[in-house]
Amino acid sequence: MNVNDLKVRLSKAGQEHLLQFWNELDEAQQVELYAELQAMNFEELNFFFQKATEGFNQSSQQEKMDARMEPVPREVLGSATRDQDRLQAWESEDGNGGLYRALAAQNIVEDMEQRGIWSIHVYCVDNILVKVADPRFIGFCIQKGADCGAKVVEKTNPTEPVGVVCRVDGVYQVVEYSEISLATAQKRSSDGRLLFNAGNIANHFFTVPFLRDVVNIYEPQLQHHVAQKKIPYVDSQGELIKPDKPNGIKMEKFVFDIFQFAKKFVVYEVLREDEFSPLKNADSQNGKDNPTTARHALLSLHHCWVLNAGGHFIDENGSRLPAIPRSATNGKSETITTDVNLNLKDANDVPIQCEISPLISYAGEGIESYVADKEFHAPLIIDENGVHELVKNGL
Repeated sequence: MNVNDLKVRLSKAGQEHLLQFWNELDEAQQVELYAELQAMNFEELNFFFQKATEGFNQSSQQEKMDARMEPVPREVLGSATRDQDRLQAWESEDGNGGLYRALAAQNIVEDMEQRGIWSIHVYCVDNILVKVADPRFIGFCIQKGADCGAKVVEKTNPTEPVGVVCRVDGVYQVVEYSEISLATAQKRSSDGRLLFNAGNIANHFFTVPFLRDVVNIYEPQLQHHVAQKKIPYVDSQGELIKPDKPNGIKMEKFVFDIFQFAKKFVVYEVLREDEFSPLKNADSQNGKDNPTTARHALLSLHHCWVLNAGGHFIDENGSRLPAIPRSATNGKSETITTDVNLNLKDANDVPIQCEISPLISYAGEGIESYVADKEFHAPLIIDENGVHELVKNGL
């Protein structure tokens, strides 16, 4: 190992601190670190970093993106929203983006083809409400002849930190919230909804032939994105620091960057309260997208499954707890809302504790025999062993 030459390379790249604790490593650790640093092309890294960060967070860059953006036409919207009878489609004739290189390196696509797998469902694991292999979503994509599809939810407000599915220069893609100016994010259509309202939730459908083309042809064309991240680091005292706020920038490729290569791309809109409650923060942080909100979203959803199947919850005095109806688009109160904010009396309230095993029901179906015309105290659990009220008569 020529450590001195390595030090010179690191110094030219402004990365000499990477060897700060070299003498504290044992021989095996030194060999491993040396090999990793030798394999890095710092000149190339600096080039990509400077290119990607050029004009980062500057309004001029946002304005350039704004001018190229257009919303997906409403007449081609596909959804499973409050009006369950209206299904249309968004169509076109297209950190986690490292997935595609990993598929190539491990020959995963070839393995899927050998197993006779024709399509796959890809989603982020931080969403507690995800419907794994959702048959409606997959069926919708197959029915439309799509080789690539995406689920979206309607954005709650202009500054919600989620990317939006739209067309840029006529090509479908996801534009990150940091790349859009506030003025564009606040634009509304004639019905008062946000013009760019299709919030990306990292929930996708791919055919295996399309995935094969991505892995073999398109992956090298994917561009890096700039992402502000909370990056753990070792300080000058050798202590591991885990920041609670973004302190660095990572260059990332995203799963959704391949939309542009699809021959037929469709979008399927779903209700946020039914299918999207991400886990991104600790409970100690800002009160959003944390373990508590994720648990509340799941409990609230399962509570509504019981109500929609004809069950009722009662308090310690035997009085039925009121249910808030969901307002359907046709004005009829057909089902019960799963929106935590609507079911709770105030921000400090908690949803009724009710959990239904996925071995019993996938999306609320088939539980009538357990709950119809029955009254329950919470907490309530329904699993393969039956119905369990963990507290009875308020005790």
